[in-house]
Amino acid sequence: MKKKDTPISVRAGKLEFVKINAKTWDWRDGYHWILSLSWPRFSAFVLGFFTAINLIFAAAYKARSGCIAELPPGSFLDAMFFSVETLATVGYGHMHPATLYGHLVTTLEIVVGMFWTAVVTGVIFVRFSRPNASIAFSKIAVISQFDGQPTLMLRVANLRHRSMVEAEFRLMLLRNEPIKEGDYVRRFHTLKLTFDRLILFPAALTLRHVIDETSPLHGMRVEDFERTDTRLMASVVCVDSVIHSPVQSQHDYAWRDLHFGKRFVEIYAEAADGKLTVDYGRLHEVERDDLVPG
Repeated sequence: MKKKDTPISVRAGKLEFVKINAKTWDWRDGYHWILSLSWPRFSAFVLGFFTAINLIFAAAYKARSGCIAELPPGSFLDAMFFSVETLATVGYGHMHPATLYGHLVTTLEIVVGMFWTAVVTGVIFVRFSRPNASIAFSKIAVISQFDGQPTLMLRVANLRHRSMVEAEFRLMLLRNEPIKEGDYVRRFHTLKLTFDRLILFPAALTLRHVIDETSPLHGMRVEDFERTDTRLMASVVCVDSVIHSPVQSQHDYAWRDLHFGKRFVEIYAEAADGKLTVDYGRLHEVERDDLVPG
């Protein structure tokens, strides 16, 4: 495949990568490209492809006068409608092939229609059946005191009204670090969470990483996060208990999204009947931590 001079933009969360001198298209990725389209673009693609097929066959019918009985001479619109009926194997009966050429073209179009129906049906089924995580992360992360220790915290919530199961949580740190040659390199550090697995994940919870002597964040000041372009990447992998399929969601935080000396407000409350209420409307709200000076 030929390389494209125009840069190709690829987004990963809040990060944007621009690829240059990269292949722009591979026919083997056509299926993946179709599945990655948004629903409006996918609908436009299907409609456009369907229209193109019918235009081609309408032109073929119009090319031989008399090949289709009852087809008005010179009427491209009628040829177009006959093509639509043939492609869908409807066959209303008003127009029909009248010559060998007409039979050959309609046979070819019926075969194309069978493949078209099978492919489009399969793609639509895959698009509808793809599992969606429906998991939300807090817009910000906070660093504050928790149980007497400085702790990095962020929230994650299950937006579905059924509990997820076998949830696994991961948190990774990305930052620029100096090397012996005097340059800087992007380093990746896995941050240890106070818990990283849950059997049941019904509602919302707070992920915590204790900043102790073993933490890559130990000793970092506020200005260090900006200087090293520190970022966090959080990931959740769990199983949807309805469709019994694994789902995954992720979120990234830039250093601007880290709030120091604040903590998340309480969103859990116990009702009189013993049930726990969870206020999703306050999922992203924070308040000042009075235990942190100044």
